[in-house]
Amino acid sequence: MIKTLDQLEHGEKGKFIAYEVSSDQEIELKRHLMGMGFVRGSIIELAKVAPLGDPHEYKVKGYSVCLRKNEAKNIKVDVEN
Repeated sequence: MIKTLDQLEHGEKGKFIAYEVSSDQEIELKRHLMGMGFVRGSIIELAKVAPLGDPHEYKVKGYSVCLRKNEAKNIKVDVEN
């Protein structure tokens, strides 16, 4: 099932598929995330959610990465049931 990162439930994992880009600022974020392991096929897990719901902490290739919901909604993952 295809989801975006902001749709993952706590502890749920997905395999990175693609990053949708619509602005120059998002291109820079995409490059930064790719350098930290957000590449095709990598497994991303939702580790924590902030008390007010934003940001979310994700685990990918040994990194802990915090993303805001508006950033996470551009990242597509394939979630196995």
